[in-house]
Amino acid sequence: METYLRVTFDSEGARPSEVADRLRSFGFIPTQGNYDFVYDWRGDPGREQILDLCDEVGRLLKGYKVLFELETV
Repeated sequence: METYLRVTFDSEGARPSEVADRLRSFGFIPTQGNYDFVYDWRGDPGREQILDLCDEVGRLLKGYKVLFELETV
C-alpha cells in the first residue's frame, strides 16, 4: 500500500524546499501528478499505523503554515 500526500503552501509559511526536506527525512518520496509525495508502506499497514502516520505528518508540518491531504490506497 501507499499513502499519497498533497501539500498546499501559504505565501506566509515555510518555503516549499524546507517542507520537502522535512518530509523526505521522514520517508516520503517526491512525486509528480495529482500528489506531491508518496509513502510506500512495503506491505499492508493496519488502521492504527495509518492514523499514526497522519498524526506524525501533522506534527512534522506544525508551524509551517501549510495544508495537507493524505490518501492511502
